[in-house]
Amino acid sequence: MTDLPAGVLGFRARGQVTAADYENVLVPDVEAAFALNPKLRLLYHCGDDFTGFDAKAAWDDAKLGLRHFSGWERVALVTDVSWLRFAAKAMGFAMPGEFRLFGNAQLDEAKQWLLSP
Repeated sequence: MTDLPAGVLGFRARGQVTAADYENVLVPDVEAAFALNPKLRLLYHCGDDFTGFDAKAAWDDAKLGLRHFSGWERVALVTDVSWLRFAAKAMGFAMPGEFRLFGNAQLDEAKQWLLSP
């Protein structure tokens, strides 16, 4: 996503998210952002066209989160995908920083939450 201010990183997942997506897009962007900011806010949007993660992508996600465990200030997950919402609710307590779950219709609200002090 390109319409977010410095310190806020946004990604929109479409179709099946693969390890190559993580290795070629998400990880380099996150690492570059952490090189400039000690704390980041992240928006991850899995809309209606999102179909899932492959196993290696899920593992890459976990490793990335742990590598910068204390650096995540706020994380917003925006999705209506039921299994992903269930997993986020079940594991939200283990997320680093503040974590909130939003529905697709609440995308603007998620952005505002990430921007608020």
